[in-house]
Amino acid sequence: MSPTDPIRDARWIYLFLWCVICMVLVWRPLQSLWDSGLQDENTSHVFLIPFISVWLLFIEKVAVPKDIKKDFRGAFPFLIPAVALTAWAWSPASAELAGKVTIAVAALVFYTVAGFVFFFGGNAARRSSFPLAFLFFAIPLPPFLLQKFIYWLQAGSAAISEFIFELSGFPVMREGFIFRLPRISIEVAQECSGIRSSIALVILAVLVAHFAFRPLWKKIVFVVAGLLMMIVKNGIRIASLTLLANYVNPDFLYGKLHHRGGVVFFLIGLALLIPVYRLLRRGEIPKSGAETTSATV
Repeated sequence: MSPTDPIRDARWIYLFLWCVICMVLVWRPLQSLWDSGLQDENTSHVFLIPFISVWLLFIEKVAVPKDIKKDFRGAFPFLIPAVALTAWAWSPASAELAGKVTIAVAALVFYTVAGFVFFFGGNAARRSSFPLAFLFFAIPLPPFLLQKFIYWLQAGSAAISEFIFELSGFPVMREGFIFRLPRISIEVAQECSGIRSSIALVILAVLVAHFAFRPLWKKIVFVVAGLLMMIVKNGIRIASLTLLANYVNPDFLYGKLHHRGGVVFFLIGLALLIPVYRLLRRGEIPKSGAETTSATV
């Protein structure tokens, strides 16, 4: 491990101060995210993403070269949309509160990337492209996209649930998002989309793909598999709870497994990804000790 570089360490401090200043610029639009984000299943992941990006930068320290040079020209393309988004966030045009949050977070992400490029240079930014790009997961989906995403989850989950019902052989009749069983009827509502665990599963799939696979096509296949497993695990959740409620106890639709059992079905989604992971890992060359040593700064 090489000695600590005081110049490089100082620039990390400058970058942190830059992010704090930029956060102040969009603080009012961000207030609702700060006040209710942890309780909102659509935005609760936002607070975790910056810490993961910092962790990625830390473990990939080799991405920051020794010959650091400021690069205002390289930072400018990221600074332009940041300033434009800031102005938009403060304008009456983004009157919808959720829209303001999306715009403000997007501005802050662009400010952060611009600051990194400026303080560490374009070469370091290119080498650290994954941690920087990962920051964009912090941007909440705008309302119109969120509704489409939730509808997609609803439709896919309903299709998987219907398939499981047919395999089980139990009598069930489907009417759109409504399933009618002998004793109960259930609706695959927006609240049943499982969006929080679905977002978490996709983020985890992206991280695993980054570390586990080298070819781009393998990374894409694994992330797509993660997207599909979002729907599969949610369909399993809906079908299993419905069958338990119909044939064991109706309280399963109102109990802890329904409201707090997301972790259980999230683990099921992970388990379904294991065969895909093992299949794609075939032919992957593990990092040698020399590579590991050279990657340490």
